[in-house]
This record gives sequence, structure tokens and C-alpha cells, in this order.
Amino acid sequence: MCCVLALGASAATRPHYGGTLRVEIRESFEVPDPPQTGASLAQLPPAFAPAQWDAPRHAIYSADDKAPGGRPFLDAIEIQMDRRLADQSIDLDLGKADLVEIDATEPRRNPQARNRIWSSSPVRLLLLVFGARIEDPRIREALALAVDRTAIHNVLLQRQGEISGGLLPQWLSGYAFLFPVAQDAARARTLLAAVPPAARTLSLGVPDPALRRIADRIALNARDAGLALSAAPLNSIADLRLIEVRIESPDPSRALAQLAAALALPEPPRADSPEALYAAERALLEGFRVVPLFHLPGVYGVNPRINGGPGITPLGEWRFENLWLEPPRP
Repeated sequence: MCCVLALGASAATRPHYGGTLRVEIRESFEVPDPPQTGASLAQLPPAFAPAQWDAPRHAIYSADDKAPGGRPFLDAIEIQMDRRLADQSIDLDLGKADLVEIDATEPRRNPQARNRIWSSSPVRLLLLVFGARIEDPRIREALALAVDRTAIHNVLLQRQGEISGGLLPQWLSGYAFLFPVAQDAARARTLLAAVPPAARTLSLGVPDPALRRIADRIALNARDAGLALSAAPLNSIADLRLIEVRIESPDPSRALAQLAAALALPEPPRADSPEALYAAERALLEGFRVVPLFHLPGVYGVNPRINGGPGITPLGEWRFENLWLEPPRP
């Protein structure tokens, strides 16, 4: 369920036409045209149409007077892309941005902040993905057993989102709790005892700097189990990667197929029952080529001058057509 935490929200006023919504995101788009898929920019049409596209860092969408649902209240949306989370947070606090992405831990770190929080359901799957070079399943299983998900969730994530051993979150599948998530360092060491020492050294790629602290904790867990896990240089080929994949469908069977495609896993059969869906997902996880860790929400910091929200759906999609900006006070 999409949740909204209103912290220090201003008194409601009547809807007002006009103004530009200033949005900042981490993602950059190295493409000549605006994206047609995804949960963010691709969701702006038909209410808003691309007016300026300066990839990879800047875009402007203008309100469409002939939008099917009527003209949006906003005149335009200006999007700054490729912005670090820390810079986004500063811009929000300084009033230079209206809507920014924030780390899943941020709402708990700043409970008295004047800005509001919009949050999706846990739709961001954080997981480890092994490369083809790691052929020994004992190594992959050992690392899966070594990770202390509970400590990472309690400390680094401050209990935001959910611990998960499945690709689909509990709210979508109803059976995610059946996949094991407990740390078992003793079992991991037993598996690695039969592995040649040279094969116990692995490189970990972390494309998103925001995940670095989690990667460091995973490396410590791995070392305690007998694996030497070190960060791989950027743009190099690593033995495994810590990445995020977003769930894009409320239909669990479609969501599983989408995740499988994104992770280069075999296409699962169409499942028409929870039992069939569980069997299909379990088959994808056999062999530990991918190791799900957490499902996290998409979290946004919101300037108090924004009204009409939330503008984020449970799936994390942008819905800005009903947002409006409180006019400046005289």
C-alpha cells in the first residue's frame, strides 16, 4: 500500500493553475529521445509532453491542454537527472527542488524535517547477481548463507522495506516468507571447506554508490565465512554485482517474467495459481545465480508547497497530473 507521511504540511488551499514542478533524480538517460518505459519519466504523458530533452541531465515536460483527463494544474515539470542523493537532499532543504529521491533510511534519520515524504510499496528488489565465471554452486550458496540480512536491515536500512529471499515481495506474491533468509555462517564455512583457496577470492561490482555501505557489510559477512570479497573497479567485469531491479507490474506472474528478463534468467512459465507461481520462482532461484536480499520502497522528499498528492503510486509510478503548487504568499 502506498503510504504518505505528512510532516509540517501547510494548510490546504484551493487548486491553482500554473507553476513548474522541479524534480531531481539519480538516473541519467543516455538516449536521444525521452524514455517510453519505466516508472518515472515515461509515466508523464499524456498529461505532460516532452518540450525539451537535453540528455543525459535535463528535461522539461509541458502540460498538454488536450490531455484525456483534462489539463494538468502544473504548467511544466523540470527534471534534473544524474543528481547524487546528497545533492538532491540539499536542494530540497534549500528550496531549490520540489520533489527529490531520498535514501530509504532518510525518513527515520530526520523525523522532524519540514518536508513531507511520499513512499511506494516495496518495489525495489536489491539482490546479488553472480557472473558466469563463478561456476561452483557451493561458492554462490555460501555467500547467500553468509549475508546477515537482519543486521543490514536493522542498522543500515533502519528497518525500511522488507527482508526477502524471493524475487517477488510478500505483498505481491503472498508466499515470500517461504524462502529462507536466515544467516548460517557455519554452513557457509562447511561448504567452502571443500573449495580450493584460490576460488574463494571474489570481486563485487557496485554500480550505484548509494549501495556502497551495504556492499561493505556484505564483504565483512563474506570474510567471516571464509570468502575474500573486494570491491571491483568501476566499469570492470566483476564476479558478482549488487544491483537494484524494479518491479513494474501488479500482476505477480508478469512481474516475475519481467524480473527474469531483467536478470537474464530463463523465462518462467505463465502461472495461473499461487502454487504454480511459487514453483516457477523457486526454479529461478535454484543454483543461487541470483540472491535476493531486500525489497525497498521508492521514497521521495516533497516540498511543502506541493498539494494534491501523493503523486507516487504503490508501484512507484509518477502521477503528477493532479498536483498543484501553492502560490507564493504576499
